[in-house]
Amino acid sequence: MVKINKIYKQAAFIVIPLAIASAFIEPVKMPFGVLAGAVLALINFRGMIKNLYNLMGTDNPTVKLVFMSIVRLFMIFAVITALALLKAVNLLGLMAGFTVVVILVVKEGYVDSQSEPPEGPM
Repeated sequence: MVKINKIYKQAAFIVIPLAIASAFIEPVKMPFGVLAGAVLALINFRGMIKNLYNLMGTDNPTVKLVFMSIVRLFMIFAVITALALLKAVNLLGLMAGFTVVVILVVKEGYVDSQSEPPEGPM
């Protein structure tokens, strides 16, 4: 299982200095965009984990799983659209923060898959 708290700590360790460094490019919008993108990615990741746990716990979770996934994606789309329309963030900063968290999730998933022996017969 991917360690969620480890991803949160690593994201904070990378995103905060990235936001500080991006303040030299554009003082207000860029750092806020980096932080907002990272927070949105972490919320999305947390929602995916919750949906996967619900998938494993029931016999027929397809309708609920699809509905919750669509709601989660719509909420993220609505937040990104609102931030963009209000011109509160730099979209490159938003994507940078989002990308950092996605790369961390992929890296931790890969490390976790390499550290545990496979279960069951192959």
